[in-house]
Amino acid sequence: MYAILDIETTGGKFNEEGITEIAIYKFDGYQVIDQLITLVNPEKEIQPFVVQLTGINNKMLRNAPKFHEVAKRILEITEDCIVVAHNSSFDYRILKTEYNRLGYQFKRDTLCTVELSRKLIPDKPSYSLGKLCKTLGIPMSDRHRASGDALATIQLFKLLLAKDVDKTIIENAIKHFDSKKVTEKITRLLEDIPTDMGVYYLHKDNGEIIFMGKGNNIKNEITNQFLKTTKRGIKIQEKTTSVSYEFTGNILLTNLKYYIELDANKPKYNLKSKKRIHPEEFNSDNMLLIDKGRTIEEHTVIVIENNEVLGYCFTNLAFQENQLEILKEMLTPVKNKKLAKTLIKNYLKNKSRTKIQRF
Repeated sequence: MYAILDIETTGGKFNEEGITEIAIYKFDGYQVIDQLITLVNPEKEIQPFVVQLTGINNKMLRNAPKFHEVAKRILEITEDCIVVAHNSSFDYRILKTEYNRLGYQFKRDTLCTVELSRKLIPDKPSYSLGKLCKTLGIPMSDRHRASGDALATIQLFKLLLAKDVDKTIIENAIKHFDSKKVTEKITRLLEDIPTDMGVYYLHKDNGEIIFMGKGNNIKNEITNQFLKTTKRGIKIQEKTTSVSYEFTGNILLTNLKYYIELDANKPKYNLKSKKRIHPEEFNSDNMLLIDKGRTIEEHTVIVIENNEVLGYCFTNLAFQENQLEILKEMLTPVKNKKLAKTLIKNYLKNKSRTKIQRF
């Protein structure tokens, strides 16, 4: 679970800043399940350049709650969450400073979307939130206001999760928190699993993926896995301490994601794949394959260029699909391109409803 936040401050000397606005969205990897958005009376003057940047002035904050009045709610919404922010060292420092003033030690694990972006979207001239969002076609509103910036960070973080084919983000998140719940029974693991189409991952206590599966209903698939009485099935049940999953929205991406990630991660308890690789050339060298996404308003896009599968991404804006350079920035790259080509060719032969858009 993640608490994605953004904080606006008064500006001023280091560790003497006060919070003027805070937005926190509790995010489960797919949707926001709780939120806190509020102005905060910092009990000090705002620096003029900050007023010009954010539009927040002293008069607006006169009747806003003071930090001690929202401190308990912040603790509640961030409990058992990793705090995610764009330049998290700043936001986390500000929160710790405010709690220190109250005589309380605020402690949460953090993730920085600047650092993740440098790793997963390399070689960009700037990693500011505004410029990254423009590059990736992520819409922004209320720039330099807590809610607007936090919402944009959610969209960026969703894209980074998709690009993280090695599952480093998820494994580290599980390592931090699920080691506290090693004794949790299988019934507990299954409580919050959805019934959507997708790929699922079973982890042991250090976050390592030990088994992967897929299906139209991932809850049913995981349940069936935990009911197996074979020696391997029992071993998987004993070793599993947590479950994660990713929605796919359509059969093509389910198969593509599953077999590509299986090849990349090689989980200990998956049987070796017997998928034959016999890639044929596509009928068109350059095209987009557009299919259903994870939600009604979303599409899955697979980019094929020079008869090679570059990768896939999710779009929710038509102009993203019409801007090849933006699509390329959004792509989760495909490492085993021959396997990807085989999977896609086999799927297209079966008279699929996937839309083909040539360029």
